[in-house]
Amino acid sequence: MSFHEVRFPANLSFGSVGGPERRTEVVTLANGYEERNTPWAHSRRRYDAGLGMRSLDDIETLIAFFEARRGRLHGFRWKDWADYKSAPSSVETDFEDQVIGIGDGATRVFQIVKTYRSGSADYVRPVAKPVLGTISVGIQGDRQTETIHYEVDTTTGLIAFDTAPDQGVQVTAGFEFDVPVRFDTDTIQTSVASFRAGDVPSVPVLEVRV
Repeated sequence: MSFHEVRFPANLSFGSVGGPERRTEVVTLANGYEERNTPWAHSRRRYDAGLGMRSLDDIETLIAFFEARRGRLHGFRWKDWADYKSAPSSVETDFEDQVIGIGDGATRVFQIVKTYRSGSADYVRPVAKPVLGTISVGIQGDRQTETIHYEVDTTTGLIAFDTAPDQGVQVTAGFEFDVPVRFDTDTIQTSVASFRAGDVPSVPVLEVRV
């Protein structure tokens, strides 16, 4: 899959509508009870980039970005303003925000993840596109130094330690992240007259697996 490590202009994604999508298969039994199952381990996000357009200059920027991605051909980064960092929106990120693994004395590479909790249930989301310069890492409450203790691959979300964390210690991280997406259309239809009247184009964007 071709992916361009470039972010859709964040000022244009601000104001867009979208969020996670799940796929649940529901079978209603003869007695009225249901059986529910899902083939997806992870949710998939959908957005509409058209709602972030506020001027004709924005439309020109959108078209240039769309053409450079060749429509649906190449993926790109997307900032989801409702969910883009390891901490709550009103709080600065910290290296202890998320537990991304437990050391075993042998494993050196850990995937950045974000955990969503509600009651006794939780969901662990792999983060493949952390934002360069926003990542901080800790081991059992001790902040680590990048390039000395670890390296981060911002194209995969993998953290590689110089030395494997000891058995039983918590590996933590704080970060901002993008969503890997592609356009979900090969056509953008715009009209200067309708745009000035408040009718913005629909530009669907879909999360991709990387």
